[in-house]
Amino acid sequence: MRIRPAACAALLVAAFVPVLSAPPASAAAAKYADDFDGDGYRDYATYAPGHSPGGGVLVTFGTATATGPGTRTQVIDQSSPGVPGADEDGDLFGGVMAPADFNADGYADLAVTAYGEDVDGRTEQGSVTILWGGAGGLSGGTSVPNMGAKKSDGHFGRDLAAGDFDGDGKKDLAAISAGKTYVYRGPLTPAGATGAVTTLNRSSAGLDARSLVAGNVNGDGKTDLVVVGLADSPSFGTDAWFIKGGATLTPGKSLRLVTDYGDGAEGAGVIADFNKDGYGDLAVGSMMYGDYQGRVSLWYGSATGPAGSTRITQATSGVAGTPETGDSFGSSLSAADVDGDGYQDLAVGAYGEKISKQATEGGVHVLRGGPDGVTGAGSQWFARNTSGVPGSVAWNDCFGATVRLRDTDRDGHADLFVTGIVDGSLRLPGTASGITTTGVSPADTDVVEGMLQ
Repeated sequence: MRIRPAACAALLVAAFVPVLSAPPASAAAAKYADDFDGDGYRDYATYAPGHSPGGGVLVTFGTATATGPGTRTQVIDQSSPGVPGADEDGDLFGGVMAPADFNADGYADLAVTAYGEDVDGRTEQGSVTILWGGAGGLSGGTSVPNMGAKKSDGHFGRDLAAGDFDGDGKKDLAAISAGKTYVYRGPLTPAGATGAVTTLNRSSAGLDARSLVAGNVNGDGKTDLVVVGLADSPSFGTDAWFIKGGATLTPGKSLRLVTDYGDGAEGAGVIADFNKDGYGDLAVGSMMYGDYQGRVSLWYGSATGPAGSTRITQATSGVAGTPETGDSFGSSLSAADVDGDGYQDLAVGAYGEKISKQATEGGVHVLRGGPDGVTGAGSQWFARNTSGVPGSVAWNDCFGATVRLRDTDRDGHADLFVTGIVDGSLRLPGTASGITTTGVSPADTDVVEGMLQ
């Protein structure tokens, strides 16, 4: 998870309340990668930039209620007991997070970066810390050693991804440092990262790593990794580079996402089985494509790894709207089964969409999965002027800057959560016929942004 686009930064800073009590710990292994207190319900961790000069992490704990989150919260920063480092202006502690039960104790843990942190006089070298789960939530922390170049602007922890990349049953951590990717083999424990570290660097055709996506693409049960970065060969552009999971991590093929070097590589990415063939498919948003018109690239999985690819834009048949400068289609992505048909669906944010008079009014598309993967057929569009959606179209509402699909009421249909700045964030229920505005309700923005993929 990365921090939201600067143009849609929160205008208000919420009050933060520490944890006062905690439910009994669960004796079973953590069912969810983000169940930090082990009570069987998913929790929500979001970046809290206004909490302290160096940032922080706000945790809202999940409950059995229909909407998921409760009222119990916790904030951790680099001044919290047992957390390494110091709370310093510009550290960006919590700007990137990856949850997993790294020490296999039944409580989910949280890898957190402070990629703006100065280290030994080197400006913004960055750091990564694992915060440890327990019955009371997250507490204490352990530094992950930076295996990359020790240099200014190295931004260790620019992005993170967690998974069982080597297939040994223990959770591993992938982290970017100075343009390369490092995979730390688990278990990772409060005693430190003691396993082997694999360096991933596409040296034959340069790739400056910027973001990571983890999931099982070839159906073998091991977590695969996709590294998205800026490429300089055979021409400038942004590539997605597939790494096959296994005892030996095996570099594979690449997919060109955009051909303009300036388009960057900070796009949202998810892996989900959109065509229900048993293989994970990659979806990556490139919101800067075409002067911020934006598009989404789909790279479909197979037994041998990623295979065929396709592109989705607002010019795709069935997708609402038209591509316009500044739409930022693909700025946020989330995948889950909305209608309960077994196919994963894809929510696509377009926070820059001009609905009435101004850019950054925003909206969100829900694209259906099916036998042919993600297409425009049966897609849905929601904005502030959609019947049943509360609020008014407003400049800088950035409706859709963060979109999340999650079945919080556990009815078998993922619900759509959408952030909005001016008139607030919303939850739109999922049904057998898709997302509906019937029963739409307010949602806490911090909770929506805390729904880690």
